[in-house]
Amino acid sequence: MNCLFCKIINQEIPSYKIYENEFVYAFLDINPASNGHTLVIPKNHSENFSDAKQADIIEVVKAKQEIIALLDNKLKPAGYNFISNQNQIAGQMVFHYHEHIIPKYDANEGYIHGTKQVNVEPLENTFNKFY
Repeated sequence: MNCLFCKIINQEIPSYKIYENEFVYAFLDINPASNGHTLVIPKNHSENFSDAKQADIIEVVKAKQEIIALLDNKLKPAGYNFISNQNQIAGQMVFHYHEHIIPKYDANEGYIHGTKQVNVEPLENTFNKFY
């Protein structure tokens, strides 16, 4: 398999690992949005969140809580953003399901949730598409 994250898990490519257990591997992002920006990846390969096994998703979520405790202890951020991109249009660059933990130290630094207005249909019209 030619997956970058699988190679990192298998120690074929170096990383700044900060957490690992039987199911999950977590390391510092090489292009961080803030100090401590961490990627959490299941050791089982799946292309994205929708393709991941539910057991792997659960293990990622459990690990995220442990990693947050570690980041709280070592870096003391004021908050966090949690992001998972799915497919290229959404910004996914490595096609192995992963979650970003992005510590926040200042509201105007690091990951900033967009406020750009887009053209959307009325909320009621969108809601009605579900029924």
